[in-house]
Amino acid sequence: MRELLEKIETRHRLVRETAEQLRDQIARLTEQLTAAEETLNRLETTRELTAENGTPTPEPLPTGYREILALFEQAGEGLRARDVSRAALGLGPEPRHTENTRAKLKRLVNRDILIEPEPGLFTLAKAAPGAPEANSN
Repeated sequence: MRELLEKIETRHRLVRETAEQLRDQIARLTEQLTAAEETLNRLETTRELTAENGTPTPEPLPTGYREILALFEQAGEGLRARDVSRAALGLGPEPRHTENTRAKLKRLVNRDILIEPEPGLFTLAKAAPGAPEANSN
């Protein structure tokens, strides 16, 4: 009988600890969910304001592209595909990585986010207010 009571007590303690861990996890997830929902609300407001002004809403960029743009913003100068491939994306020096990155850079040029002032050299497109954007297509 004593063994049965000890097993019940052990099981009770384990379930109580599990429940507490789950409560902690739910609290963390709730905080993350709240932050994500606030961000979504801000983005939706931005999208609505953009639509009211008649400005087309740009499609969001995938993560790899955002990392590339962050690198260009930090660099402040022109970069080549191999440099972007290594620095922003953490890829190796293999030609396949460089060519994949070059294709991404060309897509950003087509979206008027980057320009290619000379073959193989990419920079951020600098559009002055009221001036047409630079584009070398």
